[in-house]
Amino acid sequence: MDFQNSTKSFYQETFSNINVSNSNIVDKEFENCIFENCSFIESVFENCNFTDCIFTSCVLSAIKNISSSFSEVQFKDSKVIGFDWAKAKSLRSLEFHNCQLTYSNFKLLKLHHLKIINCQATEINFSGSDLTDADFGGSDLEKTIFQNTNLTKTNFKRAINYSIDHKTNKLKKTIFSLPEAISLLDNLDIILD
Repeated sequence: MDFQNSTKSFYQETFSNINVSNSNIVDKEFENCIFENCSFIESVFENCNFTDCIFTSCVLSAIKNISSSFSEVQFKDSKVIGFDWAKAKSLRSLEFHNCQLTYSNFKLLKLHHLKIINCQATEINFSGSDLTDADFGGSDLEKTIFQNTNLTKTNFKRAINYSIDHKTNKLKKTIFSLPEAISLLDNLDIILD
């Protein structure tokens, strides 16, 4: 599929097994579309809109996201690596399920209700973000940065390898589960015996 020479808008279409790596996808609108087993390695999304779309078993690696919008978008069983979400025009209701979501940047974003469920979500930057009502259930958050992050009502049940300092993040009705919640004591000047 060559998105450069195709129509501008796509509605309720399914794209399967396409490789648009190293491509420029410019001024396109995708609504209620499904992407299955597609590769978008080092592609550019410029001024695109993705609304109510689902990416299943796709690879989105080193994407250059230039002023594109993502609303009600789900990623399932996909690799979303090195994606700078902070460059998006707008983000609303993102969901990641069973994904490899690494080396991504969500710095300074308002991401209420973000879902990162059962993912390898390592080395992600959430500094300065508002993650109110987010859900990280069952995800591996090793080396993920939470700094000046609003984690009000955020769910960390069954999440592992997170490091969250209660002094530099907003924790209010944040949900944790044992034994991993013991890691919250790491930043306290105490001795456990």
